[in-house]
Amino acid sequence: MSVSLSGQKVGVFGLAKSGVAAIRLLLAHGAQVTAIDARDEAALGEVARELASKGVTLALGPTPPGLLEAQSLLVVSPGVPLTLPELKAARAAGIPMWGEIELAWRLLSHVPLIGITGTNGKSTTTALTAELFAKGGGRTFVGGNLGRPLAEGALTPKDWDTLVVELSSFQLEGIDQMRPKGAAILNLTPDHLDRYESHEAYGAAKARIFLNQREGDFAVVNADDPHVMRLALQAKVPVYGFSLMGLPEPGGPKLAGLAVARPGGFRLDFLGEAFALTNRALRGSHNVQNAMAAAMLARLGGVPREAVQAGLDSYPGLPHRLESVRMLDGVEWVNDSKATNVDSVLVALRTFAGNLLLIAGGKGKGAPYEPMVEESRGKVKTVLTIGQDAPTLATAYEGEVTVEACGTLEAAVRRAHELAKPGDTVLLSPACASYDQFKNFEDRGDTFKRLVQAL
Repeated sequence: MSVSLSGQKVGVFGLAKSGVAAIRLLLAHGAQVTAIDARDEAALGEVARELASKGVTLALGPTPPGLLEAQSLLVVSPGVPLTLPELKAARAAGIPMWGEIELAWRLLSHVPLIGITGTNGKSTTTALTAELFAKGGGRTFVGGNLGRPLAEGALTPKDWDTLVVELSSFQLEGIDQMRPKGAAILNLTPDHLDRYESHEAYGAAKARIFLNQREGDFAVVNADDPHVMRLALQAKVPVYGFSLMGLPEPGGPKLAGLAVARPGGFRLDFLGEAFALTNRALRGSHNVQNAMAAAMLARLGGVPREAVQAGLDSYPGLPHRLESVRMLDGVEWVNDSKATNVDSVLVALRTFAGNLLLIAGGKGKGAPYEPMVEESRGKVKTVLTIGQDAPTLATAYEGEVTVEACGTLEAAVRRAHELAKPGDTVLLSPACASYDQFKNFEDRGDTFKRLVQAL
């Protein structure tokens, strides 16, 4: 489904990574672009200078009345809530409103898209799925919420045989006609409660991944997650499940096939195929689930069995997700900076047997920390708190585990080095966003690695 952009007046609201990528794509197709952001030119820095040099009109600070209604199309960045009054007014005036994902897909609709969403595991599963498709010999774009915006791929639409795209709930809010060939929901646990009025509203955003699927497409879901199984009732295509126990949750759709974990790997029962999981980068039961989802997406997407096994064996893992940084004096230091919510920390805690020093904190998301405290019992020796939500974490852990308020990541690393004994693991798994002290979770993880390497 192509779209004509030449000469069109397009407003791009939000100038973070995906917004800037959308502007570059729009300019390449001859659009007249207005860049809109609440920040001023000083805050945007080089981004503002680059856009102005390319002839983009800058509308910074408060949005001028009537500006949005004067556009032929608005492309809204995922970090910008669609509930803003000025966006509501523009929608009421009939202005089409897309996310960057929708814009890019309109120029890539000839390429099969594999879309992956969920609360946790999206990035690992997306990267792993891309590895499997690449092993199958295809030219594979990987990105979306992970790494490269899809708009970058749309600049060279003839370069790709498959698009493997991580999709956040925010990105899915901005789709209109985007159609995934394969759509996966990995899990659904409370997250982004600062943006959604309820867990149900968050789930409804995730379920939009099924919105435009039709005959010839397929869905892959976590059959052990009752919330996901209920969402899967909205799918209009064959639904395949993956399960650690082989006992799918009731109340969901009739499954067209099942992947089931088994010692040393898993089996796709609908194909009669077994796969081995020996890769250290895929340790832990959560990664068994990720691997089953990726393998199903790849096999249903046409990747040969041998290529899938080769990809499972070669996958290198992701930075900032249970990334082993170094062994020092018998202590392992692990960077799990991507764990920006409680459930992601639970996954990390379950991967280790015990003797943990946990560094946690940052900009909290409103979810309770009690499940994290429960999982820490008998495993975590000390919690070293950092950032804005440190007092809330300390209150949650009071009387359960020793808590030391460190304030900064540098102080936490220094104190962990003083406390850790051979056989311990120091785990950075924050349960919080990074924006109070860092640019993003990558910046936080890179800082941790630099501090640890300097010990």
